Amino acid sequence: MTNRTIADIVKEQQPLVLTANETVQKACRCMWERRTGSVLVVDDQQSLSGIFTGRDAVRMLAEGKDAAATTLVQTMTPSPTTIAPESRAIDALRAMSDGGFRHLPVVENGRIWGILSRGDFKGMEIDRLDDETHLWECLW
Repeated sequence: MTNRTIADIVKEQQPLVLTANETVQKACRCMWERRTGSVLVVDDQQSLSGIFTGRDAVRMLAEGKDAAATTLVQTMTPSPTTIAPESRAIDALRAMSDGGFRHLPVVENGRIWGILSRGDFKGMEIDRLDDETHLWECLW
């Protein structure tokens, strides 16, 4: 069974990072151009302050807001759950499964390393999580 660390997965990754005052329209355009499902939102000191995903865009549009006039700070998920780069892949999958989200920022001591999505994981890692979930369901 593989025990990859998060650092192994995100090495050489250049996540999409925008400031909180950028518009949802710009974020969506950048996400489309980079073929990614999320934006890490940073404050003036370049510290992670939130995450904006396709789910946030859909929610904002469903509320009838204008993407060109709405900023990321108005629609992002603030203070997202993060994971450290020395953590194992299965730990990230557990956090994503337990929290019900599909993107997990990788941060250590305020430094952004990257971002994980479910597609970053290998079959054996996903199989292990499925096995754990099934066992947990059997116990309860």
